[in-house]
Amino acid sequence: MNGPQFLAADVLLPNPKHFSPLPPPWRLSLYHPSLRPLFFCRSFGCLLQAHAHLLVSGLLRDAFAASRLLKTAAESAAAPLSYTLRLFRSLPAPDVFCVNTVLKALSLSPDPLLALSFFSANLRSSFAPNSFTFPVLFSACARATSLDVGETCHGQAVKRGIDAVLHVRNSLVHMYATCGLVGCARMLFDEMLHRDTASWNSMIDGYISSRDLESARELFDEMPDRNVVSWNVMIGGYVKGRSPEMGVELFIEMGKKGLKGNDKTMVSVVTACGRLGNISGGRSVHAHFTRNFVDDNVIFGTALVDMYSRCGRVDVARRVFERMPKRNLVCWNAMIVGHCIHGDPIDGLELFTTMVGKDVGTDHKDTTTTNSHVETTTISPDEVTFIGLLCACARGGLLAKGKEYFEQMTKLYNLKPSFAHYWCMANLYGGLGLVDEAEAVLRSMPEDLESLAIGGLLGLCRFHGELQLGENIAKRLVELEPSNGSRYALLRNIYVAAGKWEDAWKVKEMMMERGIRSIPGHRLVDLNEIVHNFKIGDRSNPEIERIYMVLDNASARLGLKGATDELTENVKF
Repeated sequence: MNGPQFLAADVLLPNPKHFSPLPPPWRLSLYHPSLRPLFFCRSFGCLLQAHAHLLVSGLLRDAFAASRLLKTAAESAAAPLSYTLRLFRSLPAPDVFCVNTVLKALSLSPDPLLALSFFSANLRSSFAPNSFTFPVLFSACARATSLDVGETCHGQAVKRGIDAVLHVRNSLVHMYATCGLVGCARMLFDEMLHRDTASWNSMIDGYISSRDLESARELFDEMPDRNVVSWNVMIGGYVKGRSPEMGVELFIEMGKKGLKGNDKTMVSVVTACGRLGNISGGRSVHAHFTRNFVDDNVIFGTALVDMYSRCGRVDVARRVFERMPKRNLVCWNAMIVGHCIHGDPIDGLELFTTMVGKDVGTDHKDTTTTNSHVETTTISPDEVTFIGLLCACARGGLLAKGKEYFEQMTKLYNLKPSFAHYWCMANLYGGLGLVDEAEAVLRSMPEDLESLAIGGLLGLCRFHGELQLGENIAKRLVELEPSNGSRYALLRNIYVAAGKWEDAWKVKEMMMERGIRSIPGHRLVDLNEIVHNFKIGDRSNPEIERIYMVLDNASARLGLKGATDELTENVKF
């Protein structure tokens, strides 16, 4: 509710009162009648009422009562951080628990490093951190991938002699691994005299983050004891690491040991089945979830939509989608992309119309309504939605619709197009034989995307036989990226496709003269790569991974000209 600029200044204002080094000899019961309403606060208004009651009754002067109010505010999604910070500064005798509570709230904010500013400000006011302070700080550094600040906090922990405490060391392992120093994380892990399951899980996750699945599995197999989290980390690692078959095998092994997993396990396994096109396995997981889990789960439902779509059963995916009691944007995107890429593109376009709250031939509706034919909502699309829509237009050769959606994206929804969107528009033109228009689209892109744009256009030239245009673009590419072997390889493949072997050999000689390493087989810039590198702001919420999984490997199914085909035979010199 208050902007980041206000918060950044606000965290530098510590509590003016002295910190309480020790807890009082007695305290209120957690179940005191005046504290019980804090258990049920679901809105900011309710929290303010509880605050007012404690203030009027005089209980806010009690350190324990005040700390419980602060904890409720810090953990409430409805309470702004500015309120939590003001409440902290008004406490009569803040203790280390209060500081740790606010630190945790700040570490989970959009700017995690605010926690470090708050920590520093309170250190100057006689605050003495304990072993529960530093895991929060290391978590903030990991979320911000700030290695320098993390090392500073590590030094503070060493200075105070608590760096070897088990939960502190576990958070250190996680922080260093997340920041890319897996070797340092492993050194700290090996130095630990005592380890718990969280220690092993942190190190395994660190290897997975660095895409070292082999080391992760070796450590997983060495674990003396495993919990469900251990299995989830390893199975999810295989799915993210593009080894879904290993994830399914590990899930089967998990079942043989008598563990049934949880909802996160089911999401990873059904996603793996979708990537493998294993519909029978996906159905088994679906049935297992229905038998063993009562609550409906929007993430699992979205993963099911993805799986059935990938396996060519978009009709089943649609039934799953229709039966979901709750749907978020990611869920709608999964179903729209499922239609656009794996099914009938027109169905995807119609579902988009339903999602944004417009019936065909009617005006925009501001509220959610339901009639006998169609449900309308007012969910706003994001960048991923429009990738699916533009893919549908490219598949169906719907030039007018493609132009309309691209204009809606930029003007109606104020979304900034990425290379993926320009590339889809270029494929729409290129698929209709309008190579000049495709060139114009890609050349209209911002300068920071120019190299990718020309690379995509060069791929179009290869398929449409525009040899002269391809040569001109390749020269520009070499100027932009003279050390990128893939640019030479694309031009060489154009010559090979045209039967110009002498020119292809000249490209090879040019690479040798310039010390460019030969690439055995080059894949065109395709939608799979685009989506794999597609980032939209801070998407740390795990739900967003579902939609990226929907689009992952989509190029193999799209059939778009100039985009998803590989060379029928890679040429090696």
